[in-house]
Amino acid sequence: MLTKYGYSTIGVVAIISFVLIAAGILINNGFIKYPLIILAVVLIIFTLNFFRDPERIPPERDDVIVSPADGKILFVKDIVDNKFLNDKAIMISVFMSPLNVHVNRIPIDGIVEKVEYHKGEYIAAFEDKASDVNERSEIIISSKYGKILFTQVAGFVARRIVYELTPGDSVKIGNRFGMIKFGSRVDVIVPVNWTPKVKQGDVVSAGETILFELNKN
Repeated sequence: MLTKYGYSTIGVVAIISFVLIAAGILINNGFIKYPLIILAVVLIIFTLNFFRDPERIPPERDDVIVSPADGKILFVKDIVDNKFLNDKAIMISVFMSPLNVHVNRIPIDGIVEKVEYHKGEYIAAFEDKASDVNERSEIIISSKYGKILFTQVAGFVARRIVYELTPGDSVKIGNRFGMIKFGSRVDVIVPVNWTPKVKQGDVVSAGETILFELNKN
């Protein structure tokens, strides 16, 4: 299954690949012909792989926060959040390489309270300061257990953030809501009454892997 967010890009790449293959067929010089055809095939395979969108099964619980993105855990750390909590918080960052599925999913049931887009730089997504200076979207969801903030952060390669959320939307854990094209990062910031369930270096899946569990004590 391919994500709808990639249809236009896939169409453009398909046209470019067709032109390269046609040019390769018409050229008699093997040193040019075969590299053109190989380039076209690699280009279309990479694009189709990037925009794949497998089904995911979220946990049947409402007291957890799942990963909004596929990738590897960059950070699990205590912070002082000045964006929406103005208090101590916990942040988990997920880095997505170009080989990961890039469709993003809702981390918890609730109501979208705020969606804010920020223009910015394009430093490498794995840099700590990327979440403050890069192009990004900041989304606040109000759940039955309080508010959480998650951020789509563009990286050095990624230059296109896509999201289909507006304030007031009712959202369900695991549902698709957008993507970041070609390598990027997602941050999740929660109050300290949530307990992290992953560690640095863990590989996570969007909509399925539990990042936090509510500390009911």
